Amino acid sequence: MTTQPATAPLRDDEPPVNLWRDAWARLSRNRLAVLSLAIIGLLAFVAVFGPWLTPFDFLSQNLDARNLSPNWVHLFGTDELGRDVFSRVVYGTRTAFVVAIVVTGIAATLGVILGALAGYLGGPFDRFVMWFTDTTMSVPQLLLVVVINASLKPPLVNFMEAQYEATKNGFFRNAIIIDFVLVFGSMALILWPPYARLIRAQVLSIRSRPYVTAARALGLTTPIIIARYIIPNAIGPLIVAISAGLGNAMVLESAFSFLGVGVNPPIPSWGNMISDGLQVWRNHAHLLAAPAIVLGVATIAFSFLGDGLNDALNPRGRK
Repeated sequence: MTTQPATAPLRDDEPPVNLWRDAWARLSRNRLAVLSLAIIGLLAFVAVFGPWLTPFDFLSQNLDARNLSPNWVHLFGTDELGRDVFSRVVYGTRTAFVVAIVVTGIAATLGVILGALAGYLGGPFDRFVMWFTDTTMSVPQLLLVVVINASLKPPLVNFMEAQYEATKNGFFRNAIIIDFVLVFGSMALILWPPYARLIRAQVLSIRSRPYVTAARALGLTTPIIIARYIIPNAIGPLIVAISAGLGNAMVLESAFSFLGVGVNPPIPSWGNMISDGLQVWRNHAHLLAAPAIVLGVATIAFSFLGDGLNDALNPRGRK
């Protein structure tokens, strides 16, 4: 008498199960997610190559063409200095993407390291990390950014000036560097706690799995176990969080620039363009509408992409 195998073998023409290929198949069936991915790809292309494709330099002024309404020459019109708004919005896309990618990268890296160690080690280190995350999240974001900028900008300016006097290198006279350093640092400081909480929760559910126990029995070190066995199995929720975090970082950068504590002129930012346009929107609405609409489209695209990635990587969570 013969017994049937518990599971039928795969046919030669049947592809093996693959998490990422299956996730991509589910994502490609989500029309909103695909459209959002296309919009984000277009914005990324504009951020990289747009400044070389625009008809005008974003800093060039023409006082004879001030406050023009949108036309075939100036697609988004001109501002009070005769600068082409379309060119400035395009360059603002680069600013938004650079800030979003760098800030999210720093925040996610810091959150993953601290969250993974806290969840895996537990004990006093876990309690300290969770206390630090709770303390950071309890402070209003705007207040924390203002305090960081107000307290650190004068010492940084003095340091850069001292370096310029010592070396006569014009690099140290570039105020834009100080703005970006403060923006990157302050925003990363307020955005890392959610990543730490997410990874900690994933690690707490993974660290008792048989393959982690086997890795410990084999004598592998804690960093190797975390990097090779724990973080790869928690990467799905992290990808979803990073996708949503990119859009959130763009909105925060624009909000801080709008309030004067982010990227400052002459570098175009959607936030400082919205701030300038808000003062004259009754007579020149295009100065407010152009950057605000682009920011809204980018934010919505990242939101829908995050929802699509959540459905694709966690199909059991769908209703």
